Amino acid sequence: MEKKDIFDLEALKEKAGIARFFTKFDIFRVLWRKGGITVLVLLGLVVISSYFLIYVQPNEFGIKVVRIGLQKGVQKEVYSPGYQFVIPGFQEMITIPWDIQVLELTNFPGTASSEARAERAAHIQTSDGFYVSVDVSIIYRVVDPYLVVTTIGPGRLFEDNGIIPKTEPALKATLGELTTEEFFNSPLRVKKTEQAKNMLNAELQSKGIQVEQVLVRYFKYSDEIQRNIEQKKLKDQLVFKNQAEGRAAREEAVLKKIIQEGKATVSVELEGGNAYVTRRIAERDRYVRTKKAEANLLVKLAEAERVRLKNEALQGAGSERMVGLKMADVYKGLDIVVLPSDGTAGINPLDLARTLQLFEVREGGSK
Repeated sequence: MEKKDIFDLEALKEKAGIARFFTKFDIFRVLWRKGGITVLVLLGLVVISSYFLIYVQPNEFGIKVVRIGLQKGVQKEVYSPGYQFVIPGFQEMITIPWDIQVLELTNFPGTASSEARAERAAHIQTSDGFYVSVDVSIIYRVVDPYLVVTTIGPGRLFEDNGIIPKTEPALKATLGELTTEEFFNSPLRVKKTEQAKNMLNAELQSKGIQVEQVLVRYFKYSDEIQRNIEQKKLKDQLVFKNQAEGRAAREEAVLKKIIQEGKATVSVELEGGNAYVTRRIAERDRYVRTKKAEANLLVKLAEAERVRLKNEALQGAGSERMVGLKMADVYKGLDIVVLPSDGTAGINPLDLARTLQLFEVREGGSK
């Protein structure tokens, strides 16, 4: 017999000899006969995952609600992202986003983020009786999904019954304290939005919602009031500009005076420095000349002393020795000298006194 595909319903009908539509029980029975245990297990897992597993997204909390059973009602346990087991008909899994949520109050929906909830702009009356439309961004998040579900409700009711009804009254109570002109005062406006945030948190934290920031993006009065305000602001800016220019001119004059005084001080200091340098140079030159004169005097005195000592030496016994040394130099130029060595005319080179008398160097040499 030709083997048929176990998933071919027509073949299964022909084999069973019936013409009616198979029930799930018939399919499981045929699969069992064909040995499709693995297929049955897989089908069982598919059925369980389809009917008993609920997927909680990565940016969501999971809160289980028991409809039938001993612990009926909302369960306090918060389920993390992933597949969670739920019995259909007996239990229900409610998901609440835990990431940042944005509520945009604006008359220009095209300027709002595609993921933000957009509502009309807040219509606020100022303390001096004028109306202004304010575009505001409310940045908030769910911090306790159990409180949100039990006090507000499941799904997106935290928007419709939670944040939206409370936002505009809080803005009117805080921003409404400003005058028409004070709306243009950024620090004061930020202070009022901070008060609005605190007021919203006082209302919503007990319901599991926390407001992170309240931001005023744009505000607009009626066209006529807007023109009047802008004209007044331009006049004020012109006054401020003139005042600033006046202060700048005064400061510039002070600066010029300081610069001139500084230049004069610098000139005086430079002259004093030049005089000091000149004086020091003169002192240096005088010192050099003095020392040179003293040195020259010492040299001259030394030379005079040398001459004196030489004269004294020549006048004493030393002179005789010098003459003898000179005569020795004279004798060096002679190869042979024949002199009588006896008699009155005899020469004894060792008799220096006789030699000096001979050459009439000393008195009595003429004898």
